[in-house]
Amino acid sequence: MEEGCKKRYSPIGVFDSGYGGLTILRDIAREMPGYDYIYLGDNARAPYGTRSYEVVYRYTREAVVKLFEMGCRLVILACNTASAKALRTIQQQDLPVLDASRRVLGVIRPSVEAVADYTRNGHIGVLATRGTVASESYLLEVAKIHSGKDFRVTQLACPMWVPLVENNELDSPGTEYFVRKYLEELFGMDPGIDTVLLACTHYPLLREVIDRHVPKGVKVVQQGEIVARSLKDYLWRHPEMEERLSRGGSIRYYTTEREGMFDRMAAMFMRSGVESRHVELK
Repeated sequence: MEEGCKKRYSPIGVFDSGYGGLTILRDIAREMPGYDYIYLGDNARAPYGTRSYEVVYRYTREAVVKLFEMGCRLVILACNTASAKALRTIQQQDLPVLDASRRVLGVIRPSVEAVADYTRNGHIGVLATRGTVASESYLLEVAKIHSGKDFRVTQLACPMWVPLVENNELDSPGTEYFVRKYLEELFGMDPGIDTVLLACTHYPLLREVIDRHVPKGVKVVQQGEIVARSLKDYLWRHPEMEERLSRGGSIRYYTTEREGMFDRMAAMFMRSGVESRHVELK
């Protein structure tokens, strides 16, 4: 960029297979106002959780390439499935070829790093989708990052929670039932759990119901807050990246689905009006 010219548009990209990543975007934008952001949801091909590693990697790579083409130098995979199944390959194999100066970060590592700050006894519950639980990414990351600590991690898939959120059933008796059901199952597996990590970006919308059914004294942790703080710290430690990011205070939304459908759902997650544009991934 020539001296004296306005800094070119260089937003932070936030990607998810669906809508849940909007809770990550919302917390990042709240923690770091003033930056430009692009949200890309591959809603037409969601959910990713039941797909193979190869398919998730291919779809995620296509989204990352698209965000790079849109000007993003930093991309957050605000999707636990993409972080579990695609992030490492993209970081190690694709970035050196695509552009070694760009970065792609996920949500699992910062979540695992931060959870140690919350637990008092090392008993941690992880609530997630079937795909994330099956990947065992949280177990592996805890073993790697906290190898010297006596942590016990109990995972549980909550397959009904995402459909309840996406069908706007937040206050229904069914939601109350399934939240209570899964939490009773989790604490039945380990009554000593003192910290519960919501390892799916949809789950914060169920937070009020969840809080009603966790035992007293148990800490419930949302990923958006963790990722936002982690990203802020990352940019402080990497000023060369921070200097490349533009600060226009804008948020642009893109979806592979119909714009109207996306806008209605996204407004629920963002708690404000949303206007998106359609985009094709290939």
